[in-house]
Amino acid sequence: MAPKPLWRNAVSTLLLGTRGSDLARAQAHIVSGLLARAHPDLEIELRILSSEGDERSDRDLTDPGTPGKGLFTKWLDEALLRNEIRLAVHSLKDLPVDLICGLALGAIPERANPSEVLVSKHPGGLAGLPPRARVATSSVRRVRFLRHIRPDLVPVSIRGNIPTRLEKLCGMDGLDGLILAKAGLDRLGPQTVPEGLTVTVEPEILPAPGQGALGVVCRADDAEVLHLLTAIHHENTARCVHAERDLLRTLGGGCAAPLGALAEIRNGQLALRSMGFEDLP
Repeated sequence: MAPKPLWRNAVSTLLLGTRGSDLARAQAHIVSGLLARAHPDLEIELRILSSEGDERSDRDLTDPGTPGKGLFTKWLDEALLRNEIRLAVHSLKDLPVDLICGLALGAIPERANPSEVLVSKHPGGLAGLPPRARVATSSVRRVRFLRHIRPDLVPVSIRGNIPTRLEKLCGMDGLDGLILAKAGLDRLGPQTVPEGLTVTVEPEILPAPGQGALGVVCRADDAEVLHLLTAIHHENTARCVHAERDLLRTLGGGCAAPLGALAEIRNGQLALRSMGFEDLP
């Protein structure tokens, strides 16, 4: 006789917390779908919560006075600790390298493409941009890479979710391009990019540690959820992103640090490439 599922002893519905943006919801649905396939009898309900990063959309996250560490995760962390939700889904690159006491990174599903892309009004990627072109990003890391690759480019700060940023790119005269994570565009679907814009992968811009991966966080003492999450954990992805995050921890940086890092498994061996910059304007 098959053993009785653990969750049957506690709850009939597993509450999964997420931010309310289109991308956050898409990522939550990815995790929900993985869990549903692994545990067909499990009922999963999404609960939408705002984050401090969402509430403070008027603030420039590249401003040194803006606390970046955990800015997009705090609300969900607190909901977990209050037992309002059983697990939360995050972009792993947004997670602090050290979670707050009482929480655990329960699963890291298989990673999507971690590359950076330029969405532009001009063909040819960064090399095809005209002199002194204006390129939008809210990331200090991306600004440093842009200045390293094309010192003539003019970085422009931008906020908002991906569709909002794309609307700003289309609607602003003098704005030539926008740097985004390919994984985010892929998860939202090809219809997200308006006609007339080109999308070019930029391999010279190393991604943020953990980019393209999702982190599923739960309470450290929630044995039932930790057990359920083992079915969607991808060990090779975890090895890679832990190496990237360990480097970030060693250097003492937060999730907004100007550090690019990408680990890959090659012939069974882990290879890590990284490039960092002084945190200077």
